[in-house]
Amino acid sequence: MSNIKSRTEIKLIREQLKQQNKKVVFTNGCFDLIHSGHVDYLVKAKEMGDVLILALNSDLSIRSIKGDKRPILKQDERAFIVSNLKPVDYVTFFNEDTPAEIISELVPDVLVKGGDWAIEKIVGREIVEVNGGEVKTINFVNDQSTSNIIKIIKERYKD
Repeated sequence: MSNIKSRTEIKLIREQLKQQNKKVVFTNGCFDLIHSGHVDYLVKAKEMGDVLILALNSDLSIRSIKGDKRPILKQDERAFIVSNLKPVDYVTFFNEDTPAEIISELVPDVLVKGGDWAIEKIVGREIVEVNGGEVKTINFVNDQSTSNIIKIIKERYKD
């Protein structure tokens, strides 16, 4: 059975997890071209609770944020990859530019973003904190990013 869930399904799962007193960790992002930084980040996020929900930016959302050349991998492929990573319990999508709406719907116990985000700038912080949750950042262990990978590929394989 797939752990890739619709918005409706993930809301029901969140309610069940709340009733079971499970600590739900939420993070989000594009996760285009998975690299070691992504995996390290997800491992550390999972350590903050019992269940990790990853909300992926949809293809529409990524194009809106990063332009027409992204994503490299389509959302179904990205979801398949991250859903099969050990730390990830559930994957869902959001079409908006930010995850504010889905965070408001799920109200996770822990909201996590990368260390490049200041806590006060993290989208959804207020709703999580007002409901007794925590907002945390994870420091990156390397300087890896999808944008850097794309840059290297372009430099090495230009005609």
